[in-house]
Parts: sequence; C-alpha cells; structure tokens
Amino acid sequence: MEQNELKILAQNLANPQGEKGIEIGEMMNATNIGMTLESIKTLLIEDNENILEIGHGNAGHLQDILNRAKNLRYTGIDISETMNKEARKINADLKDQSEFILYDGKNLPFGDSVFDKIFTVNTVYFWDNPVDYLKQIYRVLKKNGTFVLTFGQKDFMDKLPFTAYHFTLYNNEDLADIISQSPFKRMKISEKEEEINSKTGDGLIKRIYTVLTIKK
Repeated sequence: MEQNELKILAQNLANPQGEKGIEIGEMMNATNIGMTLESIKTLLIEDNENILEIGHGNAGHLQDILNRAKNLRYTGIDISETMNKEARKINADLKDQSEFILYDGKNLPFGDSVFDKIFTVNTVYFWDNPVDYLKQIYRVLKKNGTFVLTFGQKDFMDKLPFTAYHFTLYNNEDLADIISQSPFKRMKISEKEEEINSKTGDGLIKRIYTVLTIKK
C-alpha cells in the first residue's frame, strides 16, 4: 500500500468514518474476532451483570456476549459516529438489552460503580493519557469487578506499516508499569497467538497478543 493509503487506513482503524469506515469496521470485526471472543470468555460473565465495552466497532459480536448468561445489560461506547450507527443497525433486534453511546474518547460518561465487567480490544494505542483513563475505568467499575484489556504486543505491531501513524505501542512490561500507576493493583497476564488475514491484504500473518485481566 502507498503511504497515503496507509495513513487513511490508520485513521480509520482509530476512528472509522463514512463508507470507508463501514468497510474497515467490517474488516476489523473479522480480523479481531479471535481477540474479542477471547476477551469476552476471560470476563467470566454471570447472570444479571452490566457489561461495558470500550470501542465496540460494529459490535457484530454482541449476540455472543448476551448468550453467555441470563438477564445481561450491555453498553458500548465509541468515538466513531459511523460505528455507533452501524452497531445500532446491526443489533437492532437486541436493543432491549443494549445501548450504544457516542463519546469523546477521554471522559467515560457514567456515574461511579456502574459496571460489573468492562473490556476493550485494540484501543489502548489511542489513549491520550493511559493512567488517567485507567482511573476512569476504575471509577465506573463496581467493587470486585473485572476489566479485561486486550492488545497486540509491540514486537508484532511494530512490523505493521500502518502503526507508524498515530499508534502508541506497548509490550507487557510497559502496560504493567502504567497499570501500577493506577488504582488497579491485581493483574493477570495471558499471552495468545493466532493467524489472521493482514489488514493490508498481504495474506496470513501470525499475531501475538496479550489479554490482561485486571481486578478492582
């Protein structure tokens, strides 16, 4: 891909917009589904819980979440107006159990101790101030709640040409240090590996990623 194409791809991975954003949202759901389902499984969702997903994309995986237990409530937040609209459209049949909220990417628009479980996949690269953002997640998470943070490891992500544009990359040690500066103190690190289709159309690549299970 040309440099300009890579910039456009990077921009739409961070904040999908318009028709191109819809296309990239579908591609992200397909290429990230393994990471997403692993994150959902790690949450250990139970009946009657309130779930928050940060950066839901088109939320093509919502039915899988709601199938995990009874009487669940799901809230998805995203900075992309395009993804907000797409998620609402794709999940119109699930509107009684779900809500999609457009937000600024910095301030979680919720009161204290609202959610039993929170998760996010491939968004940490775009957090302006990770420590402050973790403090907000801690605030809206209930006592003894679980936060799952899933990300591609720096050594892998560094090889992808589009991450040169507006991505901040992390290895396990980087994020462990950042989390230690937040109110969260208990964390489990689980490394995973999978084969996925390249976002730049270069065939199959081996992705190495981490699932952090963080307890309040």
